[in-house]
Amino acid sequence: MTLIKSISGIRGTIGGQPGENLTPVDVVECTASLGIWLKRRNGNQKIVVGRDGRISGSIVSNLAVNTLLSMGIDVVDLGLSTTPTVEMMVPKLNAGAGIIFTASHNPKEWNALKFLTHTGEFISGEDGQEIIDIIKEGSLVFSEVDHLGQYSTYEGSMEYHIAEILKYRHVNVEALRNAGFHVVVDCINSTGAISLPPLLDALGVKYTLLNDDNFGHFAHNPEPLPKHLEQLSETVIAQKAHLGISVDPDVDRLAFVNEDGSMFGEEFTLVAVADYILSREKGNTVSNLSSTRALADVTHRHGGSYSASAVGEVNVVNEMKRTNAIIGGEGNGGVIVPDLHYGRDALAGVAIFLSLLAEKGMSMTELKATYPTYVIIKDKLELTPALDLDLIFANIKETFKNEKLNDIDGLKIDFAEGWVHMRKSNTEPIVRIYCEAKDDNTAQSLIQKVKAII
Repeated sequence: MTLIKSISGIRGTIGGQPGENLTPVDVVECTASLGIWLKRRNGNQKIVVGRDGRISGSIVSNLAVNTLLSMGIDVVDLGLSTTPTVEMMVPKLNAGAGIIFTASHNPKEWNALKFLTHTGEFISGEDGQEIIDIIKEGSLVFSEVDHLGQYSTYEGSMEYHIAEILKYRHVNVEALRNAGFHVVVDCINSTGAISLPPLLDALGVKYTLLNDDNFGHFAHNPEPLPKHLEQLSETVIAQKAHLGISVDPDVDRLAFVNEDGSMFGEEFTLVAVADYILSREKGNTVSNLSSTRALADVTHRHGGSYSASAVGEVNVVNEMKRTNAIIGGEGNGGVIVPDLHYGRDALAGVAIFLSLLAEKGMSMTELKATYPTYVIIKDKLELTPALDLDLIFANIKETFKNEKLNDIDGLKIDFAEGWVHMRKSNTEPIVRIYCEAKDDNTAQSLIQKVKAII
């Protein structure tokens, strides 16, 4: 059982002892700390909240909502929603902050509170640390009965989100409606089931839904990795569909399956979307240090500039703003379109990607063949007290001192033939080890070089 309090919010497993897991005590404590942070920052004491389809979602949401009301903070509840929808609704409803109740790709026993600023963006590292410090102080103050917050709901958030996507200049609605696409969608028994159908209906795309009704009881591990998408692959082949679409429980990550059941590759979701946008508008791109080199290749092909940030959506967004990037994201299938909002958005990613496919007139496998060929390995180590990361990184730096090293987020080693990146996860008690090269043998060789030191 686990509880992680980080600059990204609070995340943990349901049940167990307070302070060790995500219990009601921890939910109240952390929500109240956000409330105090908000009161210190500005006079706008209204928070927009929404949740994914997790079993624990309504319990966690109710605890947090009532905590905020008890502090005199108004709450607008979107109910079942998606992360990008909540991100867009915070500024739309002129709120001072937002909370999304979701553990993203984590299994059903997990949940989390993700905190947003008044712009609908994830809080900064400094703000996250301030909230953590407030938790440690334990100086929580609640309002008297005549000064409690007001509770309200908002019903039209999904419609607003989809309408904004349809208006985006790089979504070709006409081409999509004429393409005759049939897609299979794995909704993972969460809010993809209520967000993707209205989007696809508006785009004129025929669809078959998988795992769309038993909310919270995930049909498989929700991280969109190949080994978790076998049902989707088999259904795409059986239905002779053009492609398969996989989203995670809060619909901010996106992966595709080709018409032959093979993986398009979650790393190439952003690459393809960026390729399409850059073919229509010159500009710069950003991804994190653990993402494929293919984005840089495609960006340079279109005459743009590519930059890498530390891992984490807020870091990608900051780098996008610094470089005035027109598209960015992460290699986990996260697409950020700043003209819509600064957050990963699988709904926007679907509309843009299908526009690309409609205009190209290609199959998925034909499209994938137009991109640079890379193999990426995503490995991990359990984070235990016996694992001394500082010592490990020091040894690796000494061993590979003649290679290009980057330590802004863990440690990345750039070899001529590929790269290896090691970093402590913000969302799980693990150390992630990612490696990329032109072929599988080279990638395996590089990652084993580094793991041998560990």
